[in-house]
Amino acid sequence: MRRSQNNGKILFMSLVIRSSRVGKRGERKFRVVVKEKRSRRDGDSIEVLGWYEKGKDGLKKIDKKRYDYWLSQGAKATPAIEKLI
Repeated sequence: MRRSQNNGKILFMSLVIRSSRVGKRGERKFRVVVKEKRSRRDGDSIEVLGWYEKGKDGLKKIDKKRYDYWLSQGAKATPAIEKLI
């Protein structure tokens, strides 16, 4: 993040909607998060949009309104997330 000199507004460099791994070793659970492009996979995120599990059931819960909001703000979804939604 960078702080602008003009009005103190926080500017984000390049935003991406991607997955971040959570859970125990061997489990395939992920959060759908908004973060800066340069940050690590499991690093700090700006907002958590939902979660999903890979496997037989393919359970998922994603906040579509917030997903659309972040896309309108210039965030780009990874191909895996686009396929998921």
